[in-house]
Amino acid sequence: MTALEDLLVVQALDTTGDQLRHRREHLPERTELATIQTQLRALEQRAGAVQEQRDELTRNEKRLEDEISMVRDKAAQTNKTLYSGTVNVPRELTALQEEMDALARRQRQLEDQELDLMEQAEPLDAELVTFAAERTKLDEQAVGLLARIAEDEVTIDAELADVVAKRAEAVAGIPAELLKEYESLRGALGGIGIARLSGNRCEGCHLTLSAVDVDRIRRAPEDELPHCTECNRLLVR
Repeated sequence: MTALEDLLVVQALDTTGDQLRHRREHLPERTELATIQTQLRALEQRAGAVQEQRDELTRNEKRLEDEISMVRDKAAQTNKTLYSGTVNVPRELTALQEEMDALARRQRQLEDQELDLMEQAEPLDAELVTFAAERTKLDEQAVGLLARIAEDEVTIDAELADVVAKRAEAVAGIPAELLKEYESLRGALGGIGIARLSGNRCEGCHLTLSAVDVDRIRRAPEDELPHCTECNRLLVR
């Protein structure tokens, strides 16, 4: 029965180890970090949509700038021809003047369109600036949480290493077959493979055993491994 008492110590250490691993995996900071990462993804999607609109405006602005430049060059060339003195025919001079007027109108139209695009771009630029500020804030929070998680992990890992070392000592004198059965029961019964029989109550499943079962368990030979009749866990009587 000393082996069962030792196994009960192992169970306590295993439970502590399970709790530490669960605590490590479910640190509150991890939940906060997951929330921030979700917010960052949503922010990136929103910013990406706005950036696409802004990029489209930029392409259109560039197209208009190129066309305005071409119109200006054409107007300069026409103006040079008009006043060069090389054209003396009234009809041709009139045609050149009309072309100058048409180019001036076209330039004004293009400049108006460019101004309209610039006005459309202003709120988009403001949104992108806001997104960048929000992203910076969320990134800073994420970095802080990662640092806290790392610190907590170091602390928990140290505690876990201590538990593992103590478990290695505790299992040293336990028969291999008994340890194998315990591990099997522990895996099948939510991490608890052995419990103490307290009065007529199994502390593993917290159920009350019948008086007949309790009497049978307590009268069983020392070399017999008692099991709870309700949950089948090993019992220390």
